[in-house]
Amino acid sequence: MKRVLLILGIACVPMIMLAQQEAKADMDTAWKKIYRESYPKTNEVVHTKLQVSFDFNKSYLYGKEWLTLKPHFYATDSVLLDAKGMEIKELALVSGTNKRPLKYTYDGMLLNIKLDKTYKGGEKYTLYFDYISKPNELKVQGSAAITDARGLYFINPKGEDKTKPTEIWTQGETESNSAWMITIDKPDQKSTEEIYMTVPSKYVTLSNGLKISEKKNADGTRTDYWKMDLPHAPYLFFMGVGDYAITKDKYKGKEVSYYTEPDQQPFARRVFGHTPEMIKFFSEKLGIDFPWPKYAQIVGRDYVSGAMENTTSTLHGSAAYQNNRELTDGNKWEDVIAHELFHQWFGDLVTTESWSNITVNESMADYSETLWNEYKYGKDAGDKHIEDDREKYLEDPQNATKDLVRFYYQNKEDVFDNVSYPKGGAILHMLRNYVGDEAFFKSLNLYLTNNKFKTGEAQQLRLAFEEVTGQDLNWFWNEWYYGSGHPKLDIQYNYNVPGMPGYAEVIVKQTQNTGKNFTLPIAVDVYSNGNRERYKITLKNAMDTFYFKVNEKPELINVDADKILLAEKTDNKSEANYIAQWKYARNYLDRKEALSFFAEKKMPEIAKGLYDRYAPLRNYTIRKIEATPYKSDAVVLEQIATMAQKENDKITKASAINFLVKTSDKKYLPIYQSSVNDSSYSVAAAALNGLASLEPENAYTLAKKYSTDAKGDLADVVSNLLINEGKEDDFDIIALNYKNSQPGFEKVMASSKFAKYLSQINNIEKIKTGIDYILEFRNLIPQQYREEIDPAFKSALDEISKAKGGEIEEYIHKKFK
Repeated sequence: MKRVLLILGIACVPMIMLAQQEAKADMDTAWKKIYRESYPKTNEVVHTKLQVSFDFNKSYLYGKEWLTLKPHFYATDSVLLDAKGMEIKELALVSGTNKRPLKYTYDGMLLNIKLDKTYKGGEKYTLYFDYISKPNELKVQGSAAITDARGLYFINPKGEDKTKPTEIWTQGETESNSAWMITIDKPDQKSTEEIYMTVPSKYVTLSNGLKISEKKNADGTRTDYWKMDLPHAPYLFFMGVGDYAITKDKYKGKEVSYYTEPDQQPFARRVFGHTPEMIKFFSEKLGIDFPWPKYAQIVGRDYVSGAMENTTSTLHGSAAYQNNRELTDGNKWEDVIAHELFHQWFGDLVTTESWSNITVNESMADYSETLWNEYKYGKDAGDKHIEDDREKYLEDPQNATKDLVRFYYQNKEDVFDNVSYPKGGAILHMLRNYVGDEAFFKSLNLYLTNNKFKTGEAQQLRLAFEEVTGQDLNWFWNEWYYGSGHPKLDIQYNYNVPGMPGYAEVIVKQTQNTGKNFTLPIAVDVYSNGNRERYKITLKNAMDTFYFKVNEKPELINVDADKILLAEKTDNKSEANYIAQWKYARNYLDRKEALSFFAEKKMPEIAKGLYDRYAPLRNYTIRKIEATPYKSDAVVLEQIATMAQKENDKITKASAINFLVKTSDKKYLPIYQSSVNDSSYSVAAAALNGLASLEPENAYTLAKKYSTDAKGDLADVVSNLLINEGKEDDFDIIALNYKNSQPGFEKVMASSKFAKYLSQINNIEKIKTGIDYILEFRNLIPQQYREEIDPAFKSALDEISKAKGGEIEEYIHKKFK
C-alpha cells in the first residue's frame, strides 16, 4: 500500500501540534509493554464464497456467505470470526444440502461460534451466513483515536453530487474487510475465493481473479461471478463497482487492464501503459513470472490513501488521473504503479506474517520504485529516488526511535510510516550493494519460492540471503531490522601523517551516541591525477582510522564512494576536494553534494550544475543559485534564459522561468509570452506569473483568460490571482479549482487561502458551498489523523466565522465536528 496523503498530510501540521501529540502519546505508554505477536492459528480459512448485492439508498450490503475452514493443527470445537458491525440474520453449519443452526455469541465485532463437534486438525467444515453489512454505521475504537475501518465505501450512492460518479470500492488493509465479509481478518490467513456481485446493469464490476460469467436479471440488475483459485490474504479481497471504461493491455496472454471513469479513458494508457513492461522487468529480475491470472488497476473516487495492492486488482486514488498536459510534466503516479505491482509478489504471493513484519511487504515495494527508475530512466534516476527515501526518513528525528521490525506499537496502523517505507527501501539498497546484484535477486527469488502462497517474516528473508551467499547475516538484520536509528559519521582527512610519508589518513567517527556502533562495509575511492583506486573497508567502531598508500596528495578521497549509506554525514572535505568530486566522482549524489557545497560556500562552481546531464540536478542548481551572489551573474542569467526557452524537461524549464520572474526584468517578457500557452501546466503557470508580475494591471484579465483549462500549478496561479482580486463573480472558478485539486499537503495550505477568499465575499449560499468543499476534503482524511490535521482546518474556518458571524458561524459550528 502506498500511503500518499497520510505521509504528506502529517508533514503539514504545525510543529507545536506535533509536539503536543508526542507529549500526549508519551503519557499513554501501556502499549510499550504489549508484544504484538503473530495471530495464533487455531482455525484456518480455506475458501470464501460470497453472494452480495448493494442498497445504494442505505449504503448497505446484503450478503450470503459460505466459509470453509479447518483447524490448523489442534482439534477444536469452536471458531472465532471477525464480523464488524453486521446484522446476522442466519448462521448455520452446512452439510451437503442441509443447514444446521449453531449457537454463537456476537458483540458486534467478533462472532464466537460453538461448532457441532470437535474437529481434528485439517478436517474441513463449512459455515453459512446470511447478513447485512452496514459500513457507514460502523466506528471502531482504536487505541489513539476513532479509526475509520468501514472496509466498504459507497461513493455518492444516491447520485446527489452531480460532479462525482457513483462508485463502490473496498479497502481491506489492515483488518477492515471483515466489515463486509465474515472471516478471520488476519494477515497470516490465506483463502481461495468466489464472489457473485449483483449490481445495476449500467455498472462495471471488478474483483480478484477472473470473471467467469455474467447473468442478466429480470429486475435490471446483472450478477457477475468472479473466481480466484489461488489463496491470498483476507485483507487483499476486493470489490469495485461503478461506471468505468476499461482499457486493455496484455502480458504473455494475461489481461492487463485499466478501469477509469469514461472521460479519463483517453489518458489511461499514458498513465498506466508502462504496466506490461514493469511486469516483464520485475518477473525477470525476480526469476518468478507474474504469478496471478490477470492484473487490473482501478481508480476510486475519494480514496485518499494512495493505492492498495489487492490481489490482481489494485485500487488507486483519483490522484492517478492526469490529462495530457499534466503528463507532459511527467507521470507523477508512475512510482505508485510500480510499488503496487511489486506487491503482487511481496505482499500478495508472500504476505507478511504479522503487522510487526510489514517490512517484508512495504520496504520491498518501496525499493521497487528505485529498481524501476534505475532500469527505465537510468542510474541517476534510481540514485535520486533512493536519496529521496533517505531524506524522507531523516527529516523526522522520531523515526530514529523505531525498529524496522516493530513488535511494540500503539496501533497497527502506526507501522505504515517512513521507517517501514523509505528507511526499509534504503536498507535494502545497502544490502544489495553489500551482497551484489546476482546474490540479491537470487535471494529474493529463494524467499518467494520457499514461501509462495504462504506468509513470510524478516527472519525468513535473512535465511534466504544466508543460503544464497553462504554468509551469516545476523549482524545486518540485528542492526537494521531489529534495531533502530542510523549512524552519524564525522569524516576527517590527514595528508601529512607523522612518521608515515606516502600515506593519507582517513578518520571516521560514529557520533550517534546511542551506545551502538554500526557495522558499515563501504567502498573508498582515492583519486590522484584523475586516476581512481578503489578500496573496500568496514566501519565498526566509535572511531576507525584507515591509511591509504599514495604517491602524492590525492585530489579526492571519496568515502562511501557508491553513496549507499543511510547515515548523517559531516564530511570535512576542502573546496579543492569538492571541485575534484564534481569533476571525477560521477554518481548522482556525488554531484549533488558538490553542488550543495558550492552553494553553501557561494562558490562560482555552482553554475556548473546548470549543464549537468540530469534534469533534476539542473533544477536543483537553479534553486540553489537563488541564494548566492551568482543569481545576477550575466553568464548565469544567459544560461537560465536559454533553459527557459530550450530546456526539454518541463519541470526544469518552469523553474528557469520562475527564476527569471524574480529578476523583474522586462527583457524576459517575450519568454513569458511564448510560454504561457505551453502544453505543460507548470511552464504555463510560471509564464503567467511572469506576465502578471510585469503587467499587474492585467493580472486579473490574464487569470480569467487562462482559467478555462487550468490544473496543477496553473490552477494555483490562476486561483491566487483571482483571490487577490476578491470578486464574487469568480467563485465558480476558484471553488472548482480548490474542489478538484488533489488531496495532499498543498491542498491543506490552499484551504487557508480559499477560506480567506470566502471571508471576503457576501453571497451566503456560495460561502456555504465553499465551506462544504473544505469540509469534504477534511472528511476524506481518516479519523485517526484528524487530531493532527484539524487545527489547520479550524484556523481556516475560524477566519470565515469571524468575518461573517451569524448564520455562517452557526453553519460552521454545525458542520465542523
